[in-house]
Amino acid sequence: MLGPRVWSSVRQGLSRGLFRTVGAWASGEGKKVDIAGIYPPVTTPFTATAEVDYEKLEENLHKLGTFPFRGFVVQGSNGEFPFLTSSERLEVVSRVRQAMPKDKLLLAGSGCESTQATVEMTVSMAQVGADAAMVVTPCYYHGRMSSAALIHHYTKVADLSPIPVVLYSVPANTGLDLPVDAVVTLSQHPNIVGIKDSGGDVTRIGLIVHKTRRQDFQVLAGSAGFLLASYAVGAVGGVCALANVLGAQVCQLERLCLTGQWEDAQKLQHRLIEPNTAVSCPTSKEGERDTN
Repeated sequence: MLGPRVWSSVRQGLSRGLFRTVGAWASGEGKKVDIAGIYPPVTTPFTATAEVDYEKLEENLHKLGTFPFRGFVVQGSNGEFPFLTSSERLEVVSRVRQAMPKDKLLLAGSGCESTQATVEMTVSMAQVGADAAMVVTPCYYHGRMSSAALIHHYTKVADLSPIPVVLYSVPANTGLDLPVDAVVTLSQHPNIVGIKDSGGDVTRIGLIVHKTRRQDFQVLAGSAGFLLASYAVGAVGGVCALANVLGAQVCQLERLCLTGQWEDAQKLQHRLIEPNTAVSCPTSKEGERDTN
C-alpha cells in the first residue's frame, strides 16, 4: 500500500488536474507539455569519501546554464541513480532545481523496480521541483517484462503522477527494449508525453515516430552519436551525454537540423562521433561511488 503522505500528494495532484498536464505546462487546450530540445544528462559528482558533492553539482549546473539547452535530465544513467539512496536522489533533484535557470525544464529519473516504488518516487520528485518524470523500464525480472506488464506499469505510474511522464528505454543498461507496440499504446495516455530512446536503432525511432504520429507524443534521441539521424526520422531533440562537455556544438547540431542545413549538420555530426564515443564508454570515473 502507498503511504498516507504519498496518497495525500496524489489526491492533491489529481484534484488540481496536474496529471493531465493542464495549466502552466500545457501548450494549449488538450495538449501535452512540449519537451523538444537538447538536454544534458547531469552527472552526479562524488567526494573522495563517496558522498554526493553538492557544491560541485551546483558549479556544473551554473556552467551548463550558459548554453541554450531546453532543460536538464537528472537521475538518468549519467546520474548514477542506482547507487544513490532515495533521500540522495531527492536532494540532488532539489539542489538542481534551485541552481538551474527558471526557464529550463527539469526531467527527473524516478524509475524503480516496482510500480509502487516508482509512483512514490515520482510523486516525491514532483514535490522537490521536477517538471516531468523520466521513468526507466523495470528490468530485474526482464524475462517477465512483456508488453502487457510494461503497459500496466507505466499506465499506473502515469495515472498517479502529478507531473508528465517520459518513457525511458536504455537496453544497454537494462537488457530490455521497451517494445514498439507498448510505446504506441502508452502514447495515447494523456499524461505520457514522449520517450527517450537510447537504443541507437534509428529504424525503430522512425517507426515509433510514424506509429505515434496521430498522438501528441515526442521522441528524444538518447545520444549525440545518432542525433542527426534521429532528427531526420522525426525526433524532436535529444538527451546527450556529450552536451555536458560540448554543449555549444550539440546545440549547433540541433539548429542545423531544425533549419534544414543537412550538409553542414552531417559534417558536424561526423566530428562529434569520436568525442561522443569517448564520453559514452563505460569506464570508471575518478570520484564515482564504489560498487566493488
